[in-house]
Amino acid sequence: MTSTQRLAFLKGHGTENDFVIVPDPDGRLDLSATAVARICDRRAGLGGDGLLRVVRSAAHPEARDLADEAEWFMDYRNGDGSIAEMCGNGVRVFARYLLHAGLVEAGDLAIATRAGVRRVHLAKTGDVTVSMGRAELPAEGVVVTLGGRSWPARNVNMGNPHAVAFVEDLAHAGDLLAVPPFSPASVYPDGVNVEFVVDRGPRHVAMRVHERGSGETRSCGTGACAVAVATARRDGLDPAETGTPATYRVDVLGGSLSITERPDGTVEMTGPAEIVAEGTFDAAWLAAALA
Repeated sequence: MTSTQRLAFLKGHGTENDFVIVPDPDGRLDLSATAVARICDRRAGLGGDGLLRVVRSAAHPEARDLADEAEWFMDYRNGDGSIAEMCGNGVRVFARYLLHAGLVEAGDLAIATRAGVRRVHLAKTGDVTVSMGRAELPAEGVVVTLGGRSWPARNVNMGNPHAVAFVEDLAHAGDLLAVPPFSPASVYPDGVNVEFVVDRGPRHVAMRVHERGSGETRSCGTGACAVAVATARRDGLDPAETGTPATYRVDVLGGSLSITERPDGTVEMTGPAEIVAEGTFDAAWLAAALA
């Protein structure tokens, strides 16, 4: 990219989990981890928990095999520039952008991610529902230790790894700036998202989360799904056995999400997604960030 070229961006959020959106339909932009981290820097860049690069599946080597199912690929990066398999709030914001840009119509659509294709129901306004696939529940969990307290954490995989710990008070999670220590480390060799959960009422919980590569965020969609599934099992509920869907309200710092696990194992997430701004990067700043 030359110093005279300009690159468009947008900002969006889902329950205050915020993202820089970079349209790159033909897959021409090479975004290094360093460049992404600079863009997501809240003081020296645009600021965001992560970055959503919008690429046609056929134009991205990781998504070409999915192009027949989903035209668009969500190339998601964490705020530190690292690559993530999946981001639930990001999928909703990504879908809202596609409608905002006139690239899709309202209704049902498919979005390719590194965790596979996600089916989305997108209204012209209001909430977005995403079929997040099935939760995997590996048998081996971990123990999370903070501030002299320890909790067993349930291992849940929603296309990315989660450790869900039930606590008495969300304040026990501390500031969540650093990765909460857990053992054995071998359970999550590539790191993990850690959720701390308290009860709020029948089928109603609240959570805080340390997102791998981003620190504490105001919301985590895959984390909310992991929390709902872990809570259902703690409560003795398994829709595959009862034949009845289980729905939980999961409060996050940035709002609330509705999570439903269906008898076939599919987990659906419903919540808001908003586009709040758009513009172009300063050409000289961007050239330095990409250098």
